[in-house]
Amino acid sequence: MSTNTIEASSPKRPPTPRNGVDTPKLFATIAVVADQPSLAEFRFRAQGRWMGGTHSRTTISGFYGVGGEMRHVEAIEADSDHPSVLCGEDRGPTPVEWLLHALAGCLTAGIANIAAARGVSLGSVACDVEGDMDLRGILGLSRDVRNGFRAIQVRFRVTGDAPAETLRKIVEQSRARSAVFDVLTNGVPVDIKMNS
Repeated sequence: MSTNTIEASSPKRPPTPRNGVDTPKLFATIAVVADQPSLAEFRFRAQGRWMGGTHSRTTISGFYGVGGEMRHVEAIEADSDHPSVLCGEDRGPTPVEWLLHALAGCLTAGIANIAAARGVSLGSVACDVEGDMDLRGILGLSRDVRNGFRAIQVRFRVTGDAPAETLRKIVEQSRARSAVFDVLTNGVPVDIKMNS
């Protein structure tokens, strides 16, 4: 496989489930999408509603993918709020903390998939994700300060039955294929309108 897809350690051996990843299904999915690129088109959705103050709740239940409408096994709700020091009631992580969670989750899932595809059994995967922010931007106190993070740092600790260099390459491949990393580093057009 090219470096643009998940690389297996030995394409001659049939894949076996590893690291909790259904590796045969993973390779079958890659093959089907390679043959039918239209199946790669997905649209994920979230519905948010204000709960009061700085507290909001988002529900995630359905999405479009593999040529049709699909649903999660059950609807998922997630709250966000601000801590009291930022005028909230701390009923959930801040929206920017959810962004850090999304990055950690995407990279970690990638590591599990890529390691499984390469025949590497993982012992543990842990990461610390931090984002540095100057609140003068969102408080309207400085036009020279951006509203969002000025930098994000991710530090992984990975163990498995492979040399450290192989594990490092798995982490790098996960970064290279991460949808969340791509959105954060390359940006994406966001259209915001108010429906009447």
